[in-house]
Amino acid sequence: MSVGRGKKAIVIGAGFGGLALAIRLQSAGIATTIVEARDKPGGRAYYWEKDGHIFDGGPTVITDPPCLTQLWELTGHDMAQDVTLEPVMPFYRLNWSDGTNFDYSNDEASLRKEIEKLNPDDVEGYNRFLEYSQGVHDEGYVKLGTKAFLDFVSMIKAAPALAKYQAWRSVYSMVSSYVENEKLREALSFHTLLVGGNPMKTSAIYALIHKLEKDGGVWFARGGTNRLVAGMVTHFERIGGKLVLGDGVRGIEMDGMRTSGVTTQSGLHLEADAVATNADIMHSYRDLLAGHPRGKAASSSLNRKKFSPSLFVVHFGIEGTWPGIPHHMILFGPRYKGLLDDIYTHGVLPEDFSLYLHHPTVTDPSMAPEGCSTFYALAPVAHLGKLPVDWDEVGPVLEERILGEIERRLIPDIHSRIRTKFHYTPADFGSDLNAHLGSAFSLEPVLTQSAWFRTHNRDDKIGNLYFVGAGTHPGAGIPGVVGSAKATAELMIGDMG
Repeated sequence: MSVGRGKKAIVIGAGFGGLALAIRLQSAGIATTIVEARDKPGGRAYYWEKDGHIFDGGPTVITDPPCLTQLWELTGHDMAQDVTLEPVMPFYRLNWSDGTNFDYSNDEASLRKEIEKLNPDDVEGYNRFLEYSQGVHDEGYVKLGTKAFLDFVSMIKAAPALAKYQAWRSVYSMVSSYVENEKLREALSFHTLLVGGNPMKTSAIYALIHKLEKDGGVWFARGGTNRLVAGMVTHFERIGGKLVLGDGVRGIEMDGMRTSGVTTQSGLHLEADAVATNADIMHSYRDLLAGHPRGKAASSSLNRKKFSPSLFVVHFGIEGTWPGIPHHMILFGPRYKGLLDDIYTHGVLPEDFSLYLHHPTVTDPSMAPEGCSTFYALAPVAHLGKLPVDWDEVGPVLEERILGEIERRLIPDIHSRIRTKFHYTPADFGSDLNAHLGSAFSLEPVLTQSAWFRTHNRDDKIGNLYFVGAGTHPGAGIPGVVGSAKATAELMIGDMG
């Protein structure tokens, strides 16, 4: 398919969304250049190499592999030539502070046993929840996940399906209507945190994640998420795309109400027939369109919206291997709703926390020196607008508390084993990624900020300015931003054909 011969596009930012969009455009014959400010591609999927350990910044949970393999298939290639995906089993081990473990997977017999351990009476309720999850998956992900919502009419058309599945209710509320055990309610609702949503407030439509994982599994890219990014870059350049690294966009050039290209920090002027931005949505409007009326109006509107929390991540490499610690763990704290209220509403740094523990070397030992392990522990925290603390001061204290919790629950002599460590804070999200308020997931995925209510895939006023990534429809997470790329590419290819 070469509908865009002679046309040129620029994509700002080499995150998953930007890369996926650029591959689709280049595959359609549109000469595409990605301009990335950092020294490596990946956006939030950045990585570090320290003392022989490879540390992925995240995201590290890969679901719905077909949304990725499609990017290679557009030009008759096979993703397997560039990327090897390994299945992860169990998907997650959920652990509570009282010592309870719950291995979460799509092995039906094993999962049934895990549910029976918590409450035998909830097995039937889980089966009914699974039926619900399939329904919202089909309506919310398959039918709507890669379609742009450019006007309110499109939202109205989707309304009956949203109403049928009670989209106004929260994921936690819907899960609770099917199962009674509190731990199981947490096990079936925590997924929204992986895309920045509060289980107590995020639309029940996001229960589709359960079906997505059940059908497609949970995967890991051999060598780390960074190798998936590298594979996407390899393929993009193979088909003729151009990637500019280490030279961020200073401004989107405008000719009235049309973009004409971009200017980079080094003073490079790049002309294009269309510009798409994978950068933070507030940064894109407020900074990259500074001085233009549209930039001022849109950033003012965004300033009134709710943004997702940030993250505090401790990366550490330790001596020894830990076959008993699975690839993904959720370490729940003593509170669930109360902790979520502290993060999303009150904006305080609580004494307790829940952690996502990533242990890639149990799947791929090459990510650490022989006989060693690589980990990160991630704690959701309020964004800088709600929790304006000095992270240079708070960071080391929180790092020590998190390592202490892992020591108490999993690795008793962790401190004597640490070879290397560092942490990443909300302030780093703000400085490295231009993330508004240091948010890790852009706009909070509540119903009133979803679909048409989210930043549109094509700007309403500037006809050749497009958006891709977590801030636009459908939202955060690898399937979400790759889905946004498909929706945005369809618009751009249609407009430029």
